Amino acid sequence: MQRTLEKLIQDRHNEQAKLREKIGEIARLTEEIGRIQAEKADKKDLRPALAQATASLKSLAEAVVSLAERLDGLADARDKEWDALGNNHIGMLVRGLEGRIDRLSQANDDAAALLKTAAVLQGQLGRLSAAVEGKGLPSPEAVRAIREPVEDWGYLRFENKFRGAPEDIKNRQSAYLSLFPAEGPIFDLGCGRGEFLEALRESGRRGSGVDRNAGMVVLCRDKGLDVVQGDLLDVLAARPDGSLGGIFSAQVIEHLPPADLRRLVELSHAKLVPGGVLVLETVNPLSVFALVQIYFLDSTHRAPVHPEALRFLLEASAFEDVEIRPVGDLGAEKLVPLPGADATASLINRNIDRLNALLFAPPGYAAIGKKKAR
Repeated sequence: MQRTLEKLIQDRHNEQAKLREKIGEIARLTEEIGRIQAEKADKKDLRPALAQATASLKSLAEAVVSLAERLDGLADARDKEWDALGNNHIGMLVRGLEGRIDRLSQANDDAAALLKTAAVLQGQLGRLSAAVEGKGLPSPEAVRAIREPVEDWGYLRFENKFRGAPEDIKNRQSAYLSLFPAEGPIFDLGCGRGEFLEALRESGRRGSGVDRNAGMVVLCRDKGLDVVQGDLLDVLAARPDGSLGGIFSAQVIEHLPPADLRRLVELSHAKLVPGGVLVLETVNPLSVFALVQIYFLDSTHRAPVHPEALRFLLEASAFEDVEIRPVGDLGAEKLVPLPGADATASLINRNIDRLNALLFAPPGYAAIGKKKAR
């Protein structure tokens, strides 16, 4: 818009210069006509000067009309720019307010979690104080019981800041609902803030979960979700064999050492009913963007899991129809191909496609396996 205004202003200056030239010509012709009249020239000698004056007046009128059109265009462009500036200003204000609302919402969640953590710590400190007053040294378990709520609250705050809004996560994870059979309970391993369990409840399915983080468990229970605190492998192992219609786990297996991941898959196969489904979602190590911006962001991650390695692990544990499904899209981050179809552009674009596939592959994937039906 700014360049358009500059061009219109320059055009207006050019038209004004032309208009001044026309006015100058008419002034000179007027002087000539006056001189001829003063010398009492006959009408025959005066006609060419009058014809030239008439033509100049016509040219002057055309120049005035052209200038007026330029001025109208300039005024319209200025009005549009003012509208755009006004809309941009309002948009900036709205975006600023949205950012503040998001930060306030996050701060509210952090404050609520902190208050719950403080209540837990108060009870723990009371018991520790009683032990000290009784001149008994506190046990390592008692000290650990005080430290763990603080660490759990810290990770919950990390989730609130970097994981994304719970509603957005729930909407995205709702895409998995159709994979699970309608009958049979579904177990969420490492349920976190309970987004998938909420989606299950809203769809009319039965679901429960486990998480090690005390803050996450309190948050889920406040939502009325069936969640227990504990080691997810121990809790899964305690379930009766063939009792679960589905098992779901999102952004968990990258936290596990290889032996625990293998045990998780084996236990899942044992606990599922025939035809039951296992879904494991994790960060995609085939995406450089995902490794840099997501995986390495969380210091509690143990090792990325290659999708083909996870496929092999599921198939080795007797899961059938194993599918690797991409999760998420980084289209906005991708390099833009060059226009044109000549040999040079085609070669560069092939290399751009290869770079996009390496750098900006989907940031996550889900491994989906089914236990053989009877």
